[in-house]
Amino acid sequence: MLDKPNKNKKPDSRRDFIKTSSLSAAGFFIVPRFVLGGKGHVAPSDKVNVGMVGVGGKGRQNAQDLMKLDDVQITAIADPAEYWDLANFYYRSIAGRDPVKRMVEDHYEDKSDNYKVNEYLDFREMLEKEKGLDAICCSTPDNTHAVVTYASMKSGKHVYCEKPLTHNIWEARMIKDLTKETGLATQMGNVGHSTDGIRQTVEYLRAGVIGNVQETHSWVPASRWIDEMQAVPTTNTQKPHGFDWDLWLGPSANRPFHEWYTPVTWRDFWDFGCGALGDFGCHDMDAATWAFELGHPDTIEVFPAGFSNENIAPYGEIGYYNFPDNNTGKPIQLTWYSGGLKPKLHQSLPEGYQWPSRGTLFVGDKGVIVNGGDRVPHVFPESLAANLKKPKEVIPRSKGHFRDWVNAIKGGPAASSNFEYGAHLTEITLLGVLSLRMKGQKLIGMPKISKQLA
Repeated sequence: MLDKPNKNKKPDSRRDFIKTSSLSAAGFFIVPRFVLGGKGHVAPSDKVNVGMVGVGGKGRQNAQDLMKLDDVQITAIADPAEYWDLANFYYRSIAGRDPVKRMVEDHYEDKSDNYKVNEYLDFREMLEKEKGLDAICCSTPDNTHAVVTYASMKSGKHVYCEKPLTHNIWEARMIKDLTKETGLATQMGNVGHSTDGIRQTVEYLRAGVIGNVQETHSWVPASRWIDEMQAVPTTNTQKPHGFDWDLWLGPSANRPFHEWYTPVTWRDFWDFGCGALGDFGCHDMDAATWAFELGHPDTIEVFPAGFSNENIAPYGEIGYYNFPDNNTGKPIQLTWYSGGLKPKLHQSLPEGYQWPSRGTLFVGDKGVIVNGGDRVPHVFPESLAANLKKPKEVIPRSKGHFRDWVNAIKGGPAASSNFEYGAHLTEITLLGVLSLRMKGQKLIGMPKISKQLA
């Protein structure tokens, strides 16, 4: 068990973060969810009690989605930040412990008088004290995903974790092994995986609608948040009220607080995030990984576009993966673009066609499929689409990304982006990040290395 916090002593949280979150959690007793009546089992008729770890912009959104499910209740939240004003970011909201606590309590007030949500700065204290929790939803920065996930699963909690599942490759393999060991219900937060569109795309590709595919391209418009940054901050700025900077740092090295680090802009720093590729790879390489059952690439080269260094992510990227291990019998090349870079227009596309700002292109020997934001397969040339016989629906449709996770908690089938799948997709993404951080150095022989490390 975790040591009970001393209220009179500020926890040495950064230095002890890994130790108290991982090693001490090893003493928890775990029983897989499929053992009826065992720890972690939730009866189909019962409500699932969820604790939110990280209630910034994405955490607030995830809480809103969970509150739509009648058999779920949020009973506790943990975040080092009391309040964030995210009006200048894409969330267009306020977040943090105080706003999210009020939002959740207002929602449940209609169903249960005087409903109270317990709040914590430190998720470890929440895991220790909240004995009634069934599950954890982790929406923290990337550098703490594995720490929160590991400690939560070791305490017998089912876990939903944002993408990328982990901050580095070793963590991804560790979480994948732990998922197999525990049998707990898991889901990674690449919500597009649960759309009908991606399922249709996978069915089209596997049915050979555009013939044999040996080439795929994915692009996102995402770029650096802080355009003017050429080095990490060397000065400090005033911390927000009610914000525990030491806890927010988690396992990362100590440094003075600066407003460039948070909220949201932490993705620009390798210590906390993984740049545009880490942010979007698990979304936009998902369809190819799923459709072709991609193994490990044998070569990876990802080059930075614009300034970057050992601490700071670039403005854009272009990357090349080669996958000999897939279900087509021939190597598949995957090209990645960010920061406004896009592939050349294909000859199968109609005159005047313009790429969507974000999308994926699959190139076959009969034609191409383009995915836009809806992930629905758009087939070209138009003559091929006009005579298309729609493939049979063979992949079960999702009831919703969170719904599938909650059903798995209640003994249903595993969610389709469970951590075994999610860890592999994350590892593919992070292999590209590794090459990127090495200025595009070519990584060779990953399938052989991966088998040796397995």
